[in-house]
Amino acid sequence: MGRALEIREMFDTIAARYDRANRWLSLGLDLRWRRTMARSLPLDADAAVLDVCTGSGDSLLCFRRPLGLRVGLDFSRPMLTLARHKARRRGVAVAWVEADALRLPFRADAFDAVTIAFGLRNLTDPLEGLREFFRVLQPGGWLAVLEFTLPRWRPWRWAFSLYLNRVLPVLGGWITGHRAPYEYLRQSIQAFPHYEALQAWLTQAGFQPTTLRPLAGGVATLYLARKPDWAGRKEGIGNHGA
Repeated sequence: MGRALEIREMFDTIAARYDRANRWLSLGLDLRWRRTMARSLPLDADAAVLDVCTGSGDSLLCFRRPLGLRVGLDFSRPMLTLARHKARRRGVAVAWVEADALRLPFRADAFDAVTIAFGLRNLTDPLEGLREFFRVLQPGGWLAVLEFTLPRWRPWRWAFSLYLNRVLPVLGGWITGHRAPYEYLRQSIQAFPHYEALQAWLTQAGFQPTTLRPLAGGVATLYLARKPDWAGRKEGIGNHGA
């Protein structure tokens, strides 16, 4: 629990200025990427969607279409408080759950889609997290992973790496008053598997990867994967366990 506790405390610390930092550091692109993720999922109006590592709730709020159920899960209580206030102001009904992404408090086959934006690399065991997402998805359900990546094109990769190493920690620290979380962000982006390496994890967790879509030249990437129709059995939402 050591690293998990450190990460939770880090997000607790910056929650009050988290959204402002995201808008400044991404030049507003993070919301565009989340909307792209939401639009990419072929969901019916009665679909149940779980957003893991939901943070301030932006990903769920980017779904413009009607949904049967929206559930946002995070282990940071201050982040969930922020998300709850935002959803209430916009009149969007969301069930907010404070829990660990590696032990989701839902039965198997409960959701039509699971999304996670910029959170997979924060899990202490990302592959185990993917297996949990697989467990709670209905057969035929969709997983959408939005994550930072290093661009393949070398000049753009060099420019983005320069931004990560020289600008992001300073600017993030100035906006939030805490530089350490943005040093961690810089390091975690550069260390995390990208592209086909992450798709290999999806396959290992049981998914069928379908889409790898670089965004903004590869600064971020959207991964879509599907749980096979034959996998699992439908049991609905409830306590953890099959």
